[in-house]
Amino acid sequence: MMKAMIAGALAALTMGGAGLAQEAAPASAGPVTLIQAGRLLDRPGQAPRGPSTVVVRDGRIVEIRDGFVDAAAFPGATVIDQRDRFVLPGLIDSHVHLVSDLGGQAGFLSGVTENLPTHAYRAAENAQKTLMAGFTTVRNLGDEGGVTLALADATAAHRLPGPRIIDSGESISTTSGHMDGRLGFNDDLRETIPHDNVCNGPESCREAVRIQVGRGARVIKIATTGGVNSRIGAGLGAQMFEDEARALIETAHLYGLKVAVHAHGADGINMALRLGADSIEHGTIFDDETLRLFRQSGAYYVPTLSTVNGYIERLAADPNAYSPEVLPKIQWRISITGQSLQRAVPAGVRIAFGTDAGVSKHGRNADEFALMVANGMTPMSAIQAATVNAADLLGLSAEIGTLEPGKRADIIAVDGDPLTDVSVLTSMDFVMRDGRVYRDEE
Repeated sequence: MMKAMIAGALAALTMGGAGLAQEAAPASAGPVTLIQAGRLLDRPGQAPRGPSTVVVRDGRIVEIRDGFVDAAAFPGATVIDQRDRFVLPGLIDSHVHLVSDLGGQAGFLSGVTENLPTHAYRAAENAQKTLMAGFTTVRNLGDEGGVTLALADATAAHRLPGPRIIDSGESISTTSGHMDGRLGFNDDLRETIPHDNVCNGPESCREAVRIQVGRGARVIKIATTGGVNSRIGAGLGAQMFEDEARALIETAHLYGLKVAVHAHGADGINMALRLGADSIEHGTIFDDETLRLFRQSGAYYVPTLSTVNGYIERLAADPNAYSPEVLPKIQWRISITGQSLQRAVPAGVRIAFGTDAGVSKHGRNADEFALMVANGMTPMSAIQAATVNAADLLGLSAEIGTLEPGKRADIIAVDGDPLTDVSVLTSMDFVMRDGRVYRDEE
């Protein structure tokens, strides 16, 4: 009896950690919601439809009909009038950090002056901002003390307003790499700061991945190069040996998890692509080999261009916002951002939308669209990157990314036409996630 109870409890916990499992449709059919759309981009990459109605039941799309269907066709149905708006799938941000959007010295100090509950409340607030901005799914690449792993379960069950969260647990690097939280602290504090997410040598790196697997991570994030915000002046080239990177990627894949790789320099990017990385985050410097490896591997590029917005705004408010070892890297990043995307687009590299929100401001994720278009993408391809492509990268194409029968009712609407002016996506009028309305501006 006791064994059966324990097995049942463990099964429930496993479902909770899986996020989507908590959102399973109920056994009995519920009431219908009819969303009347003036124009409908049901499958980004294809031409939009004219006046249409999306039929939703139990959090999923049942069918899509041409024209405006009224409640007479479904007695008892709720009608949501979006006939003057452009309707499209909920957006997906493949790279966020929900715990904070403090940066520079302020962010550094918050790590030792604020308690974990403060970070948890801030993460919940940022999750709500993100959902209200039309982003119904995010990939959170860096947990802190289990905050976003727990938040993922809460938003999956709609206990808190927020997007669906695919969480990486703690990000992994080598000692003194970008993910080493001890950087910048004095020797008396260094060993008191948690650092089981850093590794040295293949065996240690395998263990680091397994620790995150055990915590419930649904994707693994590693850093093969230095980072812009790292409080160390070691540059932005490779800071990991190939046997270490191979151990990290192979171990993650052994557990069926994809690997997101923070990488700026071409040496660290190319190494990760050769070893089977699923996505490259930031990717600030490409060479010809980078483009060849992207095409060969089919990996996604997540440009995170709007990081520069956060840098520029903080420096405008305080020229001393960043420490002396960080500021030169930020100035370099501002000067070069977008050049890799300009090369990637004509080369046919697969691109998924991601902002690095947390470096930029939460709730302003859609600012990324204008930067993508300014650096070579069309409005349609940028929207496709934030829907179809991002869903594929996250392994959720069967659930989200398009508006089709059987998929989750993640639906947004805006005034104006984002296919001619992508900036209209920065002002969201309607947000539905899993058939629940979270925003509806009259």
